[in-house]
Amino acid sequence: MTHQIIKDLNARYTTKKYDSNKRISAEEIDVIKEALRLSPSSVNSQPWKFIVIESEEAKERFHNTFANKFEFNQPHAKEASHIILFAYNPRFSEEQYKKVVDAEVVAGHLPKDKYGEMMDKGMFFAGLNTDDNGYNGNWTRAQTYLALGNVIHAVARMGIDSTPMEGVDSELISEAFKNELGGYVCDVALALGYHLEGGDYNNGKPKARLPLEEVVTVL
Repeated sequence: MTHQIIKDLNARYTTKKYDSNKRISAEEIDVIKEALRLSPSSVNSQPWKFIVIESEEAKERFHNTFANKFEFNQPHAKEASHIILFAYNPRFSEEQYKKVVDAEVVAGHLPKDKYGEMMDKGMFFAGLNTDDNGYNGNWTRAQTYLALGNVIHAVARMGIDSTPMEGVDSELISEAFKNELGGYVCDVALALGYHLEGGDYNNGKPKARLPLEEVVTVL
């Protein structure tokens, strides 16, 4: 198949070794940040924060969060150009959803007379996923994966390498980035940069996916 999207997805892969001398430009980072912001979420809840790590000080903090486990991902902390922490709000509330609905009206996307209807719909979905203690992290966490997939595709289109990492220590990240996270939780991160020529064993390998007929059914 020759469609450009398919070419981009065939070219992307999980990078194992980054060239620490290559950096993503500020202009490209701006595009990536906007792609994060434009990511979809259930009822447009946007229950997330994205922490973009680019300074040496922040990279050192992230590097130190691998002290106890997932050491195989630790080199990415300093060798990759940037790291994005995908964090979710474990206690998404009506007050926070109100900010989203307010933004819907300001943007002109939602008519003012539909305000209450959207609030009710959003809080209905949130309520379905909220326990008696106000925890709805299983739901909000799932939204971060929509953003993760969106950005992985976006950077593939840009020719930027990436490594999604569920192998991160959520507890140590919560400590190291306490001020930035403000109670949000990070269970997954994304390394970004450019692979090390000749040093990344995963580069250039053919895709290993199940046959189309086993995973896609057309009715």
